[in-house]
Amino acid sequence: MLRLDDLQVFVRTAEVGSLSAAARLLDTSPAVASAALKRLEQALQVRLFARSTRSLRLTAEGEAYLVHARQVLQSLEAGRQQLAGSKSTISGPLQLAVPSDFGRNTLLPWLDAFMQAHPQVQLRLLLGDRVTDLFREPVDIALRYGEPEDSSLVALPVAAGNRRVLCAAPAYLQRHGEPQQISDLRQHNCLIYMLGGRAYERWRFHDDDQAHSLQVAGDRLSDDADVVRRWAVAGAGVVYKSWLDVAGDVHAGRLRILLPEVLGEPTPLNLICTHREQLSKPVHLLREFVQARCAELLAQAPWRR
Repeated sequence: MLRLDDLQVFVRTAEVGSLSAAARLLDTSPAVASAALKRLEQALQVRLFARSTRSLRLTAEGEAYLVHARQVLQSLEAGRQQLAGSKSTISGPLQLAVPSDFGRNTLLPWLDAFMQAHPQVQLRLLLGDRVTDLFREPVDIALRYGEPEDSSLVALPVAAGNRRVLCAAPAYLQRHGEPQQISDLRQHNCLIYMLGGRAYERWRFHDDDQAHSLQVAGDRLSDDADVVRRWAVAGAGVVYKSWLDVAGDVHAGRLRILLPEVLGEPTPLNLICTHREQLSKPVHLLREFVQARCAELLAQAPWRR
């Protein structure tokens, strides 16, 4: 009969590529871990690893069996959580990367409420607009606008209907007037931010079912989208940003929507991770929590009026 701890040793060894490292992670000795692998190989009557004095690698049989071993362990853990019941507390670290503007001005109070509801969670929050390397950095999940360029990443929708909107501060509009059509933006100071490592200065719209794009220009550019939003609130120019980023400023009267009849570029917000194994119960709860609050903001979006 197969033993659960033997499967755990096998899966962890395959993940870290070292028997001694796997033993440390499982808080056991290398001798016990080695015996577990031998016991599993004897039960299966196959060699799972090709060993040498300097390396340890999976055999073809080991690679095939790893898929099933992981599924068994995941299924057992899911069953344990189900037996624990939906009222059980969630705990442990939750490492999250988010865009600077959305994170500071929209998400932060939501996270405070989430932490109050789940005080056993330890949040690790990374703010920034550059694309986070989820394979190398200590991040479990990321909230990002748009679909990931890496097709191997898992993307789950959080706010699929989000769009960009044109807006400016009342003080700026009082000095420079309000654009009446898209082409009028050429006569305005447009605030530019970096997107995917490049200046986002070609703005795209939909008007009367027609797609339009316009090369804009201005006297300010930043790689931090929150800085650009602050410039706009201070009256420095026109900004074209995600509705989720500026909804609070619009509702407070700090910014005013321009050309509300024009549809801005779709900007879906997604939860990104490297593989579905990272979609733990805390991650699912956080996604549902943020998704519900994004839906409230999207219900008030100018294109829905």
